[in-house]
Amino acid sequence: MAQTLLISGTDTEIGKTIVTSALLAYWQRYRSHERIAVCKPVQSGPGDREWYSQVFELQQSPETLNPLYYDLPLAPPLAAKRAGQIVDLLPAWQAIQQLQTHSDWVFVEGVGSLGSPVTEELIVADLAKDWRLPIVLVVPIRLGCVGQSVAHIALARQFGLDIKGIVLNATGVLSTEEIQQWAPIDMIQALTQVPVIGQVPHLSDPSNQTVLAEVASGFDLEALGSLSYTANLV
Repeated sequence: MAQTLLISGTDTEIGKTIVTSALLAYWQRYRSHERIAVCKPVQSGPGDREWYSQVFELQQSPETLNPLYYDLPLAPPLAAKRAGQIVDLLPAWQAIQQLQTHSDWVFVEGVGSLGSPVTEELIVADLAKDWRLPIVLVVPIRLGCVGQSVAHIALARQFGLDIKGIVLNATGVLSTEEIQQWAPIDMIQALTQVPVIGQVPHLSDPSNQTVLAEVASGFDLEALGSLSYTANLV
């Protein structure tokens, strides 16, 4: 059974795609004997699925890369409503199941944050719980980083999620002093009781797979452990 991981975050546009890309690049470069896949279950507006298709050579169909797509860059239930539809998660779950049968690792990139709505009734944390997805939480390095880490780990615990670790991401060019002041690792770990397993520097060319792989090689990948994957379909 494939090992499956949800890469979630504290907001939109904070580095989930870069962290997922770093993991993909690492596996393709250093663990090429293992079959990998990526899934963006729900996407609103162009972005992630186009990125993965352009940057990586993926051995999977477009339907499994992004099973649910809506044209407008809004929260999925709002984008679906504007299109005269509702969000039916069954194709997304079926895509993940299909990827599992052919892969050793499946990286699932969430939409927005753990608290972002996926349907009128469900948020990302609901999917992580119901689909039994262990998570890595991506947190941007900026003022408020500590509070966002604490709040989202508390939300994850409220839902009983399996939290593998936190990855800090520099969304812009930052000084060493700014990084240390805004994202004090010891404080984040002490307040959340979750390990910070990696840090992503600002990347001038985030499509450079060699650089991405080197970034992920600095992660504590052992923290991901041997992940099990069972699910209750919502």
